[in-house]
Amino acid sequence: MNHFDKDTFRVTKPIKLSEISTKFDLGASKKDIKKELEEVRENLGKLQDTMYAHGKYGVLVCLQGMDTAGKDSLIREVFKDFNTRGIVVHSFKVPTELELKHDYLWRHYIALPARGKFSIFNRTHYENVLVTRVHPEYIMGENIPSVNSIDDINDEFWAKRFEQINNFEKHISENGTIIFKFFLNISKEEQKNRLLRRLDLKEKNWKFSPGDLKERKLWDNYQDCYQDALNRTSKSHAPWFTIPADDKSTARYIVAKTMYDTLKEYTDIEEPELDEDIKANIELYKQQLASE
Repeated sequence: MNHFDKDTFRVTKPIKLSEISTKFDLGASKKDIKKELEEVRENLGKLQDTMYAHGKYGVLVCLQGMDTAGKDSLIREVFKDFNTRGIVVHSFKVPTELELKHDYLWRHYIALPARGKFSIFNRTHYENVLVTRVHPEYIMGENIPSVNSIDDINDEFWAKRFEQINNFEKHISENGTIIFKFFLNISKEEQKNRLLRRLDLKEKNWKFSPGDLKERKLWDNYQDCYQDALNRTSKSHAPWFTIPADDKSTARYIVAKTMYDTLKEYTDIEEPELDEDIKANIELYKQQLASE
């Protein structure tokens, strides 16, 4: 397979999404890519067990992308070998009445991973600078004291919100949360093909909503907002990765390998040592069990 390292798709300088390919040739067949993914996700599963026992770091995996980008299936395939006690998936929809009574980060903060666990955000706190930026009228539902009309939702408002998000991520990173942010980058043509598939296949019909077509008309607006978010919030402690996602198998493998290659560099992640008294009496415990 063609080589790439953990930083190949990392956003380290200002980017233009229009110049970034939505495809990446791994130089392998789908069968071989699937086999490689199985190996990496098995290693990730073993590492997760160690992290669970270690109990020092939590891992937050943020997945963003246009409709049909493949977030759901990626979660299913990449994390298949994880012990369910060590992983929680959160799919953030339109804020509930309770959530709107709090600041916009509250519902994300309470969903953060405990030490030793992974939290997967299927759509994330970035919806608050993506969907709401394309549809600023949604902000009015947050009932923010300083926002009395759409006119108050200006460049200064968005700059402050990006600053708040950066501070949020810096805070949780400094307190033991390892952050991965993956933007599943698909082309407009591929999105059309996937929407048509939802209409053609009866078992996929339930995924389709006429609203998908309305949002598709705002493709350029969303691309501009994604580009701005990636450029403003990709930090060393909370990097963004632009994942070529026109081919789902390729995207899944890149995400899995990027996570594994990054996490295995944490040399302080190791299984805890047994208490000396327990270690000294292991043979005794074996004898007690054998004699039952």
